Order: sequence, then C-alpha cells, then structure tokens
Amino acid sequence: MIESVGTPTLYLSFTAFVVVMLAIDFFGLRTSGDHKVSTKEAAIWSLIWISVALAFGAWFYWYLEGIAGPVVAKAKSLEYLTGYLIEKSLAVDNVFVWITLFGFFGVPPQYQKRVLLYGVLGAIVLRAILIYLGALLLAQFHWILYIFGLFLLYTGIQMLISADSEPDLADNKVLKWLRGHMRITDEYHGEKFFIMRDGLRFATPMFVVLIMVEITDVIFAVDSIPAIFAVTSDPFIVFTSNVFAILGLRAMYFLLADMADRFHLLKYGLAGILIFIGIKMLLLDIYKIPTGIALGVVGVILAGSVVASLLTSKPIPKTPPG
Repeated sequence: MIESVGTPTLYLSFTAFVVVMLAIDFFGLRTSGDHKVSTKEAAIWSLIWISVALAFGAWFYWYLEGIAGPVVAKAKSLEYLTGYLIEKSLAVDNVFVWITLFGFFGVPPQYQKRVLLYGVLGAIVLRAILIYLGALLLAQFHWILYIFGLFLLYTGIQMLISADSEPDLADNKVLKWLRGHMRITDEYHGEKFFIMRDGLRFATPMFVVLIMVEITDVIFAVDSIPAIFAVTSDPFIVFTSNVFAILGLRAMYFLLADMADRFHLLKYGLAGILIFIGIKMLLLDIYKIPTGIALGVVGVILAGSVVASLLTSKPIPKTPPG
C-alpha cells in the first residue's frame, strides 16, 4: 500500500493548476511570436516559477497543519523543499545538455522556446509515469532503495570523472538512426517540425532536436527520480517537487544559455549531490540522515560550486601541437 498525503482531490487540483500554467505558457508563445528570450525576461520568469514553488510549499504546510498537526506539516513540507532543491539542482545538468544540443544543431534562438515547451510537457508526463512505478516498487520491495542508492552513487562518480568532457553528438546512435530512417531537410522552416516537399513529408531539424531533447529528459528522469526517493517515499511530494522543478526549466535555460561557461565547476557540485544522495539512500536502514541536514548539505554543495565557479576562470583547453 502506497502511503501518501495526496488525496484524489489534491492530485486533480494540482494537475489542473499545471495544465493552466502550461496553457498560459503555450498561449504566450503563440502571441509573442518568434523572438529571442532576453536574459531579463528569463530572470523574471525564473523568479516567478521559484516564487510559485515556494508559495505552494507554504500552502502545503498550512494545509497539513490543519488536517494533521504542525509536526507532520513541518516534516512533509521539509521533504517537499528538500526534494525541490535536489530536482532543481539536477535540472541544471539537463540545461547544459540542451545548450550543447542547440549549439550542435544551430537552432536559431527565436525557435528554441517552442522545442523546450514541448520538451517540458513530455518530461512532466514521463516523470508522472516513472514516479508512480517507482512508488509501487518501493511499496512492494524495500530493497529497491539499495539499487537506487548504488545507481546514484555510480552516476555521481561517473559525472565526477567526466565533468570536463563534452558529449559527442556527432557519434550519437539515436541521431545516426534518425538520419538513416527519415527524410530530413538540411535547413530550418521556421518553427515547423514537418513540411511537405514534392508530395513527400520531410522532418525538419527542429523535429530531430525535439526527439533529442525528449531523450535527454528520459535519461535525467532516471537519475533524478531515485534521488528524491532518498528524501521521501510520498508520491505526491515526489510529483509536485519534480513538476515545479521542470516548469522552471525553460526560463533557467534562457538564463544560463549565454553564461554557461561561468559555472564551469557546477557539474562537480551536481556530482557531489548525487554521491551524497546515493550514500544517504544506502544508509537508510543504518542511520537515517535527517531531512533538514540533507537540505543543508545539498544547499552548501550547490552554493559552493556556484561561488567557486564565479571566483575562478575556466581553464582554456590546450591546442595540440602541429
């Protein structure tokens, strides 16, 4: 049996809220037309999404205090806040991959927001499915936690080792398969994913980019969802913290797109967070690290890597002789 503070009414209300927010985002995309999102616009939307997530946390505490008392309200709200910070932190790595993808495919800045909107929508649906399956597995098999913990530990170590490496998209198997099995134009046609040419349907590079974005969402969901299960097993908290972290991804991308190099040490911090969460999960039956301490550790690692990045310069790669 899955234990959760989430009721059918809460789930439906939250889902309706998300649908409304996505509709506003989609409508705004339609009315604003093609334009490059400025840093100022991205910063405002980032602040809005963070404020909405924190406001939900405050409401969540008030709601739980009224039905379960302050002790439960404090514990569950802290789980939500910690989960949100973890998911928001790990989402940064997703953003860096998007930056690499858009650079590789040469996606014009004014077209990027449409791809990301569909990417965010796909990520929410995917994570809802994975969270439900993960909660079912944990309810039946407690030892799954150790699998999650080992996976996060391994992923964190791998990220630490390859922190300075850039993904080789030219050798990507999915990209090669798409190019070998689809008719794809060489040029962009506005924001269109498909066009008709000589009676035949062609995919545009925009569609290829969308597929690659959705695939990265799958990869990062497999990393991030086990991480939050180290903090809470409540599906409602896992779902809401994930969704709020994802809803702000588009704004975060446009905020970081022009200054990604300034945060060259952030991947080391993200690797440290994954390693810490993996260890926390492996120690659950020996010593349960309090949620407040976990929140502090994640916050310190994240802030430390950001400050260290800003205080140091990214080393310039050496050009091989000859």
